[in-house]
Amino acid sequence: MKTIINPPYADWAKYCERPAFPAEDLEEKVAAVLEEVRLEGDIALKRLTSVFDKVNVENIKISVAEIEKANSQVSEELKQAIAVAAINIRTFHTAQQMTEQPVETMPGIKCWRKSVAIENVGLYIPGGSAPLFSTILMLGIPALIAGCRQIVLCTPPDKDGNINPAVLYTASFLGITEIFKVGGAQAIAALAYGTETIPKADKIFGPGNQYVTKAKELVQKNGIAIDLPAGPSEVLVIADSSADAEFVASDLLSQAEHGPDSQVVLLSDSAEFVENVKVALNEQLYFLPRASVAEKALENSFTVVLNSIRECIDFSNVYAPEHLILAVEKSEEYADKIQNAGSVFLGNYSCESAGDYASGTNHTLPTNGYARSYSGVSLDSFVKKITFQNISREGIQNIGRTIEVMAEAEQLVAHKNAVSIRLKKIQDEK
Repeated sequence: MKTIINPPYADWAKYCERPAFPAEDLEEKVAAVLEEVRLEGDIALKRLTSVFDKVNVENIKISVAEIEKANSQVSEELKQAIAVAAINIRTFHTAQQMTEQPVETMPGIKCWRKSVAIENVGLYIPGGSAPLFSTILMLGIPALIAGCRQIVLCTPPDKDGNINPAVLYTASFLGITEIFKVGGAQAIAALAYGTETIPKADKIFGPGNQYVTKAKELVQKNGIAIDLPAGPSEVLVIADSSADAEFVASDLLSQAEHGPDSQVVLLSDSAEFVENVKVALNEQLYFLPRASVAEKALENSFTVVLNSIRECIDFSNVYAPEHLILAVEKSEEYADKIQNAGSVFLGNYSCESAGDYASGTNHTLPTNGYARSYSGVSLDSFVKKITFQNISREGIQNIGRTIEVMAEAEQLVAHKNAVSIRLKKIQDEK
């Protein structure tokens, strides 16, 4: 990790740009996959799975027998851990439910809003070397709380055509049984357009590689909703001399091991502390099974030494990290200063891994600076808001002339007439 000492404010935006990992003709390749699946359905899915995942899949849908087998392969210790995490996630997301009261904006005019579940949602769960079964909890639990009628899950098979047992167990633990062996851009296409086997979704959730991300971006242009823009994972740690260098190093590595395109950033007001963290990074990196992945991520990462923790927070707000850790004294006193972040972890013991798995908050978060304008996934992500209004005879008389004047100013006479006719009828009846 390179170290930058007191960069001028004018250069901050440059340092906050994420590393680019271009793929040749990415959009064209993904668009071609989407079109194949849209036109050919399951036939295209099987062909593309053979090409990209190097496995021939006879039956795309997971069978009851496969789920039962997976349940027997998951240890009791992991099952208990999943259950504890599920309780915390459910508790946090259930607390987000709220009933909005009707508001009388003026006499005779009552307005209100209610939340209605999105009926059909699709969950994409990455596979590969790190199958993210925890993401099923993060997406499936709020979907169930919201009352989504149909929850469909797609995840890529391994080289033997199987799905990781923990993925299948977690899905079945939540009662999700519509599970399909398909990954990559082709899975997003199946959820967006529907096939003979996979139902069409109204909104697609879940992280993925650049092909999955591009596919979500393209189907969104066709009217299919997605959760949020999601790229490589990232963490920014702000630490002062009171922090534990080993703790901070472990937090940086926990994100670096996600993938070579991940980025980790350390901000501090102490150059000596930064050097201590670098020593701890090297010591811990040696023992990681995914050390080669983490090393590549660290090559794209950096540390910045600034004059104060307040300056560090200002830099962080420019960076807008997915995850932000405040490993500083009296960390809660700085919480109000945070403007742009996906999820914030306060204090030396609030490791980012807790949010990834079990504390209760959602780990599906905006990356690549999108925390400036996007929230992470929550219960609200699985509902739509419908507004209602009830205008009485008194209400239309109170507001009628306001509407007429505004409609006439916009030269929308029919809009004005819709009010004028009602007002005239009321007048004639007097």
